[in-house]
Amino acid sequence: MAELPVKAAEQSRLRVFLDSDVFYMFRKSPVAVVSTIVFATLVLAAVFAPLIAPTNPFDPASLNLMNGFTGPMAPNAFTGESFLLGTDDQGRDVFSTILYGMRVSLFVGVAAVLLAMVLGITLGLISGYVGGWTETIIMRTADVQLTFPSILVAMLIFGVAKGITPVEYRDQMAIWVLILAIGLSDWVQFARVVRGATMVEKRKEYVEAARLIGRTPYAIMLRHILPNVLSPVLVIATISLALAIIAEATLSFLGVGAPATQPSLGTLIRIGQGFLFSGEWWILLFPAVTLLTLALSVNLLGDWLRDALNPRLR
Repeated sequence: MAELPVKAAEQSRLRVFLDSDVFYMFRKSPVAVVSTIVFATLVLAAVFAPLIAPTNPFDPASLNLMNGFTGPMAPNAFTGESFLLGTDDQGRDVFSTILYGMRVSLFVGVAAVLLAMVLGITLGLISGYVGGWTETIIMRTADVQLTFPSILVAMLIFGVAKGITPVEYRDQMAIWVLILAIGLSDWVQFARVVRGATMVEKRKEYVEAARLIGRTPYAIMLRHILPNVLSPVLVIATISLALAIIAEATLSFLGVGAPATQPSLGTLIRIGQGFLFSGEWWILLFPAVTLLTLALSVNLLGDWLRDALNPRLR
């Protein structure tokens, strides 16, 4: 019997969501619907790569060098095997490498955005609520970081972190160092937005009431102010995900990102670029198109979400 109220509450929440302005705008926006379908398809393909991919491209035992440089849907001259998107110089199925490469790119992008969100929201709440010298130090640090391009900050952090990592652990830690580098280079925008929203919210009546009943600053920031400043944070996080994926691809393309044992889309593009002018165009084209599609779908979703959460446009 206790399950009935729970199910009723869940159905009520679902009904509220289906009747909301946000869902109505989503249904009326073909761009948002198509972007969601494309992004969801790519994410599911990456998550279930071991089940979808014809081969494991990172298992040396499954590779056949005789299959190298096979064109898309063309039989290999030596083995007679054909591959949907062709093979690279090592005989790896390009379709399989894209699926596995997306897993690395998405993992790095999501983890880096989460790190930037946690750091930026925390510092933004503290600076906006506490003020004084605390706010000055945090915001001036953010201003200094904004004077440098994010990719250069990420490369600097990546180089320092990799330099202090023992040589025998560098390949194992490369992905985590990459996440740290991108996350620490993107926290500023979260902090600035949350700080501004916090300075507005802390002057409202509900915050004053929380102070009067004896709530601690920690509880006020987390339980009262934070839920009311999350809307712009969600928009920034969506757009930052595309930027983080592109940043990871850029670093990997430059050779300072994902290791060769765990190649991402950026690594695959770097490998394909070396064979572009020798006729093996598919090694570069298909990973590049996948990266473009992934980043574009996330960007379009972020643009729609920004408009959907703007009360002036409802």
